[in-house]
Amino acid sequence: MSLAQVFSRASVGVEAPEVIVEIHLGGGLPKMSIVGLAETAVRESRDRVKAALLNAGFEFPQRNVTISLTPADLPKEGSRFDLPIALGILAASKQIPNKQLKGCEFIGELSLSGTLNPVRGILPAALQCFNAKRILVLPTANEGEAGLVRGNKHLHAAHLMDVVAWMTGSKTLPRVTEPTQINEPEVADLSEVYGQFRARRALEVAAAGGHNLIFTGSPGTGKTMLASRLPGILPPMQDSEAMEVAAIASISRAGLDISRWRQRPFRAPHHTASAIALVGGGALPMPGEISLAHHGVLFLDELPEFGRHVLEVMREPLESGRIVISRAKRRETYPARFQLVAAMNPCPCGFAGEPSGRCHCSPDLISRYRAKISGPLLDRIDLCVEMSRPRNFLNRQESELPERSTFVRARVERARKRQLEMRGCINAQLDNAALKKYCALEKPDLEMFKAASEQHTLSPRACHRILKVARTLADMDAVDNIATEHLAEAISYRNDRAMGAPR
Repeated sequence: MSLAQVFSRASVGVEAPEVIVEIHLGGGLPKMSIVGLAETAVRESRDRVKAALLNAGFEFPQRNVTISLTPADLPKEGSRFDLPIALGILAASKQIPNKQLKGCEFIGELSLSGTLNPVRGILPAALQCFNAKRILVLPTANEGEAGLVRGNKHLHAAHLMDVVAWMTGSKTLPRVTEPTQINEPEVADLSEVYGQFRARRALEVAAAGGHNLIFTGSPGTGKTMLASRLPGILPPMQDSEAMEVAAIASISRAGLDISRWRQRPFRAPHHTASAIALVGGGALPMPGEISLAHHGVLFLDELPEFGRHVLEVMREPLESGRIVISRAKRRETYPARFQLVAAMNPCPCGFAGEPSGRCHCSPDLISRYRAKISGPLLDRIDLCVEMSRPRNFLNRQESELPERSTFVRARVERARKRQLEMRGCINAQLDNAALKKYCALEKPDLEMFKAASEQHTLSPRACHRILKVARTLADMDAVDNIATEHLAEAISYRNDRAMGAPR
C-alpha cells in the first residue's frame, strides 16, 4: 500500500497543535498536490522537497503524489512541514522503513541540497510533543530552544541524510541537550541616578507590586534613566514564567535568544509605532510589543507623542492580561501581562512649572497636550510621580552615592515572596474578592480614604489601585494590616498635576 503517515506540529499563536502529514502515491500522470488549508510557503514545499530528495540521491516517485495535512480546517503556514513531507514520500515509496514514524514527530525546513534549516516556534512544539510522549526530530540550529524542555528525549539533525540513516538503523542522532547555565546580564545600576528620592521610592514600590508607573517632568530630570533601571531591581522569573516568555519569543519574527531566555523582557518601542506593532496583528497575526513584554516591562517614552488610538488599544490588555486579535480567517489570543512604565513632559516645550519661567505655553495648549492621554488610560496607572530638576547636581560628593540596585532588589524580592506566599499572586493582579479580603481598612483610615476619593474625584478602579499600592507598601514593611502611613503614601501617588490636570 503506497500510503504513509508522519506526525508534525503546526504553529498557531503560542500553541502547536498536532498535524498528521499523509502521503498517498496513486496512478495517473506524475504530479504533486498539497491539500489541507496550506498557505503559500507550505505549497512551495513541493519544489523544495523534490529538489532535496533528488540532490540527496533518492528517487522521486513518478506518480500522482497527494499530500494531506490533517486536520484540514487548521491553517498551516511556514516551511516546517518540509521534513515530514520528504520522509513520508520516502516511506510511501518504500525507500525507507516506516517503523520509526509512529513514535516520533518531525519538523524542519529543507534546503535544495537537503540541509535542515531552522524554523520559528520550535519551543511550543517541543513542549507539546514532550507532553504527548513522542520524540521530536528537529534541525540542529533549533537545538537550543528544544533543550529548554527539561527531561525531553528529542533528537536533532543537520541534514536529511542523517535522519534517513537514523531511520534505517545505520546511524544514531544526537540528543538535544539543555543550555548551559546563563550568567546574569550587566544592567544599568540605580546608583547612577542622583537625587530624585521620591521617584526612586516609587520605582521600588512599582517593582515590588508589579504596578504601572508614569514619570512626568522637564527634559533631563532622569525619567528615562530611572525607567531603564527597573529591570535591575526586578526579581528573576519563575520557571513557568520564563517558559511562557520564551514561547512568545520563539514564535516572533526576531526569534528566541537562548542566552537571555531567563531575563525579564524590557521593550521600549518608539513613539512612531503603530497600534498593530504595539498589540500585534497582521494578515497572519503575530505578537506585538505588549506580548513580547509579557512578565516584563513595557516602557513608553514621550507618552503624549504616541498616537491616541495607539495608546487606547492597551486599555483592555492592561486589565485582562491578554490580547485577542481577530482577523477574517484567524483569531489568536496572546498573553500580555506586562508592567507599563511611561515618561512624559509637562507641556509641549517641556519646561512648564520651572522657576526659570522658560515655558511660554498657554494653558489651552498644555491642556490639549495632556488631553492626548485619555482619562481611562490614566485611570489604569497606579503611581504617578512628578520629577523636578535636581539641585546641586555638580557639587555632589562620592560619599553621597545613591543605593545600588542589588540592595533595592533584595527588598523587592522579599516583598514579592511575601505576596506570593500569602496571596498567590503579586498585588497588581489581586481581584476584587482578594482586595476585599486583604486590603481592609480601619474606620479612621476608611474615612480618610473617602475624603480623598471625593477630593480627587477618583473612580472605583482608581480606588482599587490605591488599595493595591497600599497593600504593597505594607508588604514592604512586612506587616499584615495596611496602616495609615501606607494609605497616605499610596494616595499621594495620585498626583493631580502628574495625572494631567491643568496647572
